[in-house]
Parts: sequence; C-alpha cells; structure tokens
Amino acid sequence: MELNLSGKTALVVASSQGLGFAIAERLVKEGANVMISGREEDKLRQKASQLESLGLGKVAYQKTDITDGNDINQLAKVTAETFQTIDMLVNNAGGPPTGSFEELTDEEWQKSFELNLLSYVRMIRAALPYLKQQGGKILNIASTSIKEPIPGLILSNTFRTGIVGLSKTLASELAQYNILINTIAPGRIATDRVKHLDQMNADKLGVNMETVVSQVKAGIPLKRYGTPEEFANVATFLLSDANTYMTGSSFLVDGGMVKAI
Repeated sequence: MELNLSGKTALVVASSQGLGFAIAERLVKEGANVMISGREEDKLRQKASQLESLGLGKVAYQKTDITDGNDINQLAKVTAETFQTIDMLVNNAGGPPTGSFEELTDEEWQKSFELNLLSYVRMIRAALPYLKQQGGKILNIASTSIKEPIPGLILSNTFRTGIVGLSKTLASELAQYNILINTIAPGRIATDRVKHLDQMNADKLGVNMETVVSQVKAGIPLKRYGTPEEFANVATFLLSDANTYMTGSSFLVDGGMVKAI
C-alpha cells in the first residue's frame, strides 16, 4: 500500500504531546513535512528537535493558542509560507473539564465551545485557501462520545458531536475541491489525558487508580488500552493517498469498547 506522503505538508494542531504528537511523528516517518503547534514554546522546540532527529520529513513549530482566531490565522499562514502549501490539516484540542450539567457555568460552556468546536471551524477556514489549490485531507480528532455519551463529560458529549455534524456537512461542500474530511475518535488510548480521567474516577470512587484501570480494561473486548502509535497509524492512513474514497465518515479507534452500532 502506497501512502505517498513524502514531501507533502501537514499542519497538526495541538501536537506537542499526546495524540497530536503521535500523528506528527508518524507523518514525519513517512517523509511528510510537518508543522506542530501548541501553547508552550519550550516544549514545541524540544519536540520539533526530536522529530527532526528522525532525519526524514522537515519539521517546524508555531506557538499557538487555538482559542484565539488571530493565532489560528497566523498558524495557517506561517505553515504555508514555510512549506509553500498545506496538504493535510489535523484538528485537535485538549479535552474539556469534567462536570455534570448543574455544576458547569456559562463561562465553562463558552470556553469549551471555543476550544473544542469553534477552533476547528476557524482552523478549517484558515487552511482552506491552501487546501483548495490542489486538494487534500482534513482529519478532525473527536472522542468516542460521538457515539456513546461518557458520564461526567457533558461538555465533550456536546461539542464533540458538533464536530461530526461539521465534518459531514463539509464533506459535501468541499468535495468539489477534492478535499476529503473525516472524524477520528479515540477510545481509551494511553495518554496523559486518559490517565488524568482515570485518576479522577479513582478519587471519586475512593479506590486506587489501578482498580479503575482494571475495571475499564474489563469492558474493552481487547482487554487493554490502545497506544498513541496505533491511533496514529489509522490517522495516517486516512490522511494519505491510500484513502481516496472515504469522506464525511467517523472512525472509532477504541478496541471495540463502544457498543453502539
């Protein structure tokens, strides 16, 4: 299978760690040029150096607050100026806070909207002029909450499903430009975010984290958490030339955890 990613340019949002970094690393290994972004410049510099040491695709970084529209526009502009084009856009954002409906304030709802949905809208709008030049791929990272609401994560349950509606609508609107857009949803992947959620559940239940992890694994058919590398492999396929006829779809990478059809 030919991925044909060598020399192509990917803009990977929120990619100094976790799933974003795993995707960036996989793309660089395939020879793609990658722009990584995040809020912490020192961490970005370190991660860019780590990726460059692979000696394959070129790497650059841009400090970006994805809740700031000006920062988003600048990120797209700098990416295109650095690599002459944008062939792939990976939208990503940190998870919103936990809480029940009655606990969350208007401010928390607004912040989550700007981080977990509006940033995707703005980023696509900023990258679109470059993607339209010769076609490309957009991949929106969401959560398994797009299929099955997660208790205590009403903000994620609400705004992640909005990403699916956005992707499905844009699949029709952008097809004329040969732009394919899909949503990818991680289940229990071994990241710091999942570790944080497991610890919060353990604290709430008054048990140790190992107990919570064991219970969660018991509910996953494959009986383990996924790795960021496994998630990145699926993402890379969807971004590559191997994917030529899938758009407007949502893909779960969850080890069979979600029971919804």
